[in-house]
Amino acid sequence: MSKIPINYYRSPDTLKLARDLLGKFIFTQTRNKNICGGIITETEAYLGASDKASHAWGNRKTQRTQTMFLAGGAAYIYLCYGIHHLFNIVTNIKDVPHAILIRGVFPVLGKEIMEERTGKKIPIHLDGPGKLAKALGIHTDYNGESLIGNNIWLEDKTLNIADSHILAGPRIGVEYAAEDAKLPYRFLLKDISILKNAKF
Repeated sequence: MSKIPINYYRSPDTLKLARDLLGKFIFTQTRNKNICGGIITETEAYLGASDKASHAWGNRKTQRTQTMFLAGGAAYIYLCYGIHHLFNIVTNIKDVPHAILIRGVFPVLGKEIMEERTGKKIPIHLDGPGKLAKALGIHTDYNGESLIGNNIWLEDKTLNIADSHILAGPRIGVEYAAEDAKLPYRFLLKDISILKNAKF
């Protein structure tokens, strides 16, 4: 096990990180379950004070958003519509509230645990932020936790994704953000089949 070091998340270039996270492995070991995880396939960047789609637009610091003001490398997890737990990675330095939403994961380990949590057969691709958080056992109890801890962490297994395999486009469900809704801050794999033979 070689966790991605904390300084990785403290880069000032959150857009570059959002793209670079594609192909990284996310793992969880929550509530005494065995380890499960997968390969990140889709992300969305949120650039804090200047980004109308961000919870921290205008530097709003509330009970919910205060986690975003931590130094990069913390989990920002919030409840959406009172139902879905959404997992974000806090980036940049302390008091610069940038974050990256993890929107898609290709499951590679612990599918039986994921099925126990969801009550469903795990598909080849978990293509929604609420769906993947449920399968991985991620919920708001872990909000603010370090990503070099033992509940949620990322690893780099040198699975390099070529630019030709990546799409960039506008984020989903942020129409309220006016012109910022059109910014190309969403990154995803064109074809997840390239991961089927990934070495683990």
